Amino acid sequence: MTAKVHPNVAVLSLGGQPAAAPAAPADEEPVTLTVWRKSLLFNCRGFTVFDASGNLVYRVDTYASDSLAEVVLMDAAGRPVLTVRRRKFIGLGLGADQWLVYLGEETRRLPPLYAVKRAAHYMRGGGGGKSMAHVAPCPAGAAGAAKTGGGRLEVEGSYLRRCCTVYDERRRAVAEVRPKEAVGSDVFRLVVQPGMEVSLAMAVVLALDQMFGKPSLLRSWSS
Repeated sequence: MTAKVHPNVAVLSLGGQPAAAPAAPADEEPVTLTVWRKSLLFNCRGFTVFDASGNLVYRVDTYASDSLAEVVLMDAAGRPVLTVRRRKFIGLGLGADQWLVYLGEETRRLPPLYAVKRAAHYMRGGGGGKSMAHVAPCPAGAAGAAKTGGGRLEVEGSYLRRCCTVYDERRRAVAEVRPKEAVGSDVFRLVVQPGMEVSLAMAVVLALDQMFGKPSLLRSWSS
């Protein structure tokens, strides 16, 4: 039996703001989500995420006219859980850019929890190693990041082929993106191991999609 996902459960932290749902206890089974790269709302772009029973657990709904280079991960009721916001470094190239993960949608007042960055070889065309992205806790948001694991993560594989793995600092596979047979690349599985915070795993997916997705949802949203 698949562990039940509770994205609506909030943990008060960082000034009373709702944090993402806590990670599954270590004795539970992996959580398997079906991720659909499409919003259920008309004229919106985004993601719709279901659990193993077909229940809606996460949403991303962004209108094409929106200009901010950020994506808000919401629970089934539309409450913000995490925000992934691109931080551009002018003049240093795309490789210097970071995708910052914030609690809720307070990207101005609260510090980021995590920074996601492309691995260097992906900027040079994809050669020289398997790593595609690195995830590191931000010092200013260390208290909040500790609630979602707090450690560094590394992503290996290919997001375009929907086949990549997230490893923790001990080289344990804590989350995987897997293709879903015969339905195309816009529908895939996200498998999250016990101990990994499910909302954080989904935020990593959103950052990967902004880095490597074709067509890029971020470019569409911020054009």
